Amino acid sequence: MIKPEPLKKGDKIAIVSLSRGILGKSSCKHELDIGIKRLQEFGLEPVIMPNSLKDLKYLEEHPEERASDLKQAFMDTSIKGIITAIGGNDTYKLIPYLIEDEEFKEAVKNHPKIFTGFSDTTNNHLMLNRLGLSTFYGPCFLVDIAELDSEMLPYTQEYFEKFFKNEESFEISSSPIWYNDRESYGISEVGKPRIAHNETHGYETLNGNGIITGKLYGGCIESLYDAMTGATYSDEPLIYEKYQIFPSNEEWQEKILFLETSEERPTPDMLETMLLEFKNRGILSLVKGVIVGKPIDELYYEEYKNVYKSVFADLTTPVLYNVNFGHSVPRCILPYNAETTIDYDNKKILINEPIFNYSMQEKRHR
Repeated sequence: MIKPEPLKKGDKIAIVSLSRGILGKSSCKHELDIGIKRLQEFGLEPVIMPNSLKDLKYLEEHPEERASDLKQAFMDTSIKGIITAIGGNDTYKLIPYLIEDEEFKEAVKNHPKIFTGFSDTTNNHLMLNRLGLSTFYGPCFLVDIAELDSEMLPYTQEYFEKFFKNEESFEISSSPIWYNDRESYGISEVGKPRIAHNETHGYETLNGNGIITGKLYGGCIESLYDAMTGATYSDEPLIYEKYQIFPSNEEWQEKILFLETSEERPTPDMLETMLLEFKNRGILSLVKGVIVGKPIDELYYEEYKNVYKSVFADLTTPVLYNVNFGHSVPRCILPYNAETTIDYDNKKILINEPIFNYSMQEKRHR
């Protein structure tokens, strides 16, 4: 896999709207301002890509413009990182514009950059992964960098700051605190802390045991299910098949699958339907292990556990539950294709390789 270099102070970081175009809405202006200021406090120079502030309708009707922003961000050698504004539901539409573009593919290969986001951004991650780039299922601009409280949530910031480091390894630990989703992101919420709760569960092993090592791969389960079945857009599986976005059976065998549910809070029955699609395709028996994100607001916490236990009851694949990634707050970073060891007995997750390339200066000192 191609790895980017870590960020350093003075670097430019692009903000892209690849899915739902709400970043430019007047009702989000306070979040845009907060997010830009936070990035500047990290010593970064935010770059708003040309179409990122255009309205919902325009961006919905022009996926080629969203794709153009991502291409420009990769083509610009002065930009070292890319962060998505937020998720949505149709960013798969960018795939044909980008994966058939030789200039874009060469830029990804020759100018790799940190790329981070979650939710519908799953589609962008999987496309970039197919092109050979290691990306990060992690913070996005509006709900993480632009956190409305007086500072970023400490756990989220801890993992965002790993973009400035190149550690030999690091642990993804359970956050001692989790937070409710905000009922409103309006300007009246600026400076108000989220409702916080002590973590009472920690990681939970729902199936299997032992220690496994594999490569991280996955995303939002609704996005993955849609890509497999066309449940939302009938042409989506055709695009995935045409460009061979999903791993082959051989490739699945080296993966640790990570799955999480969205803010739409699917019912337990819907979660079971989605998991059975993975199971019927043989994926759940092929992968080395599974990690599951904490349900947002802990809604359906026990019900989801029971669904996973039921679906995996006749499989040996180990499952670790209640991990802080995806839609639940706070969130860590999960580096795609990073070699990762999971101890299902002691409930530990270790990223056991550097997630960035070393710069030439670093290499000379190793």
